[in-house]
Amino acid sequence: MPLLEPEKIITPEPTLELLATLYTLEQLGSHVGGLPQIALAGRSNVGKSSLINALARRKKLAKVSSEPGKTRSVNLFKVMPDGFVLTDLPGYGYARRGQSERQNWAALIQRYLEKTQDLKAIALLIDCRIPVQESDRQMAYFARARSLPVVAVLTKADKCSRNERYAQQSEWSRILNGQRPVAVSSVTRMGIPELWERLRSAAGLHTGQKPAVDAC
Repeated sequence: MPLLEPEKIITPEPTLELLATLYTLEQLGSHVGGLPQIALAGRSNVGKSSLINALARRKKLAKVSSEPGKTRSVNLFKVMPDGFVLTDLPGYGYARRGQSERQNWAALIQRYLEKTQDLKAIALLIDCRIPVQESDRQMAYFARARSLPVVAVLTKADKCSRNERYAQQSEWSRILNGQRPVAVSSVTRMGIPELWERLRSAAGLHTGQKPAVDAC
């Protein structure tokens, strides 16, 4: 009689729900409750809101603005049913904002990354269409200096050819010591399942394991 293969656990793709919209770091503690967090960081107009909506499989969970750099809050999205948090940080690097405003955002982002004890990784969103930007490189180095894993994400990948995506992945693999970025598209959902696998792994979960019991 042939041996039966062990039953495989098929974990459904998670979704998101908005947990809180905050404007100061002091407000964070009362909302996350010790849950693991992964920060979503990237330049303004990188497509972060569109990606959040794609991850959530909802069109309007995160507001997509026609004006880059408009988001001024820290938005917390709880991953269901796994129970960890994606923290949507304000976009950086938008030149049309005033210098003092850009400095305030930079200070907020830096304080969050330095002070959040439950931060497990940074998901660094990179526009697939443009060359390596120094601000993105600095964010990667910032994470490395603090021993934070980086989940590199090439956004808007449907607007690049296969060769262009490969060139970007190769370049960023060198910057990130061999880690290959995942190319995603919020329009076609290219790479979304792989991105979920990486996010869940970075949060301490593993592909195929049963979802954590919702503690909230």
